[in-house]
Amino acid sequence: MDLRKLKTLIDLVSESGISELEVNEGEDRVRIVNAGSPAPSGQVVYTNPAPAQPTQAAPAASATPATSAPAAEAGFVARSPMVGTFYRAPNPESPNFVNIGDTVKVGQTLCIIEAMKLLNEIESENAGVIKEILCENGQGVEFDQPLFIIA
Repeated sequence: MDLRKLKTLIDLVSESGISELEVNEGEDRVRIVNAGSPAPSGQVVYTNPAPAQPTQAAPAASATPATSAPAAEAGFVARSPMVGTFYRAPNPESPNFVNIGDTVKVGQTLCIIEAMKLLNEIESENAGVIKEILCENGQGVEFDQPLFIIA
């Protein structure tokens, strides 16, 4: 089963509100369980403060992004395309794909995300220098979670 089909199934489960979906396709078998609470609470946290800050105090809202935004805007943020487990190297004995200060090219492997026992190489979308690694080896990551800052 390809990654696009899996993402479509995951989106279907999250949007429909069902708690579990199991699909058998030939020898492939996928079971998706909807945790439910993390996605809605994340949406509430991100959508409510944005409208509230500009209407309550515009100077405070413009000062807050100015102090926190430069770190994020200092470079391209490589994000996780899926939920899974973040690994910096292909196996425990191998060196890391990239370290802070390394120069990367477009298409160079940054890390691996293991999802449903599949190892997915995450490649750089931009060329530059690794400024920050935002995840620990073996850490669980969420969809669209920042992984690296590349400047």
